[in-house]
Amino acid sequence: MSFAVTTPPLPLHFNSSSNSSISGGQILPLNPTIPTYKWRLLIAYDGTNYAGWQYQASPPTVQCAIERALIRITNLDRKDLNVVGAGRTDTGVHAWGQVAHFVTPFNYDSLDEVHAALNGLLPSDIRVRELSPASTLFHARFSAKGKIYRYSIYNGAVMDPFARSYAYHSLYKLNVAVMAEAAKYFIGKHDFSAFANAIRNDRVRDPVKTISRFDVTERVLLTEMYCIRHFVGLQGPLVELEVEGSGFLYRQVRNMVALLLQIGREAIPPNIILDILGTRDRKELAKYALSAPPHGLSLISVNYNEEHLQLPSNCPPVSLGRRSTVSKYLSNELLE
Repeated sequence: MSFAVTTPPLPLHFNSSSNSSISGGQILPLNPTIPTYKWRLLIAYDGTNYAGWQYQASPPTVQCAIERALIRITNLDRKDLNVVGAGRTDTGVHAWGQVAHFVTPFNYDSLDEVHAALNGLLPSDIRVRELSPASTLFHARFSAKGKIYRYSIYNGAVMDPFARSYAYHSLYKLNVAVMAEAAKYFIGKHDFSAFANAIRNDRVRDPVKTISRFDVTERVLLTEMYCIRHFVGLQGPLVELEVEGSGFLYRQVRNMVALLLQIGREAIPPNIILDILGTRDRKELAKYALSAPPHGLSLISVNYNEEHLQLPSNCPPVSLGRRSTVSKYLSNELLE
């Protein structure tokens, strides 16, 4: 596939070997005379059929699918593209606002056709919502100042089949008001060691994280709205737990949700959260709750400071996806 570029494609090596270097979150090319162009992806995906975001040879991951499409479009290999995601999502976890970046040794005149090509090559359960230029200072992972996750729980007696892949079905009637009060204990700066699962071959992470918001709300499902004439202000069977924080440890969100589920069932008191936090021991949490299932969790957004989102000079406009471009590309290229 070929697209209009303003600088010819040249070989470039961006990896962790001695052929490249990392400075202040910037990935520097082997040959500094070759310009480097960085691109930011805003990605949504249904994680049902994927073993998470992170690249691995098998089974399939979201990053693998993104890289395969980019390799075909750019004619670069995966080391040169250096795709980096803002964070890992586990097997079965979804995303509406995952962020990633990749690099090329050439600039584009327009991103609309590249954007259309990406979505044309990707499986239907992965979509690039936005493709934009990024400054060399931007790093999808290290520039992130926070993330928002949402966990969905279906609290009706009979599970809605349209929600089965995106919400956990609680067989117990939950006391949502008690859950909302309990969630406030998580807000603030804490050592979350007791809520983190260990992971092999991973770097040691600081267990101290700051949670700025933890909302628990009820609402009506979209499918039910079609059957209800006056649904404004009506509390429905879907319970959403939305948490915003500076960062999260491995399975921290699912472990917090699991404990809140037990509190919502009124099996344990809300203030037990402070007791468990104080132990800094994962085994203490295991006495009361296991991790909540992955399919109810979605990465909603990744937050950055404005300076990291500033567009570089001499760059093409941001592509938000245009129906005419997509239709033209699919009819003229992919369907041939």
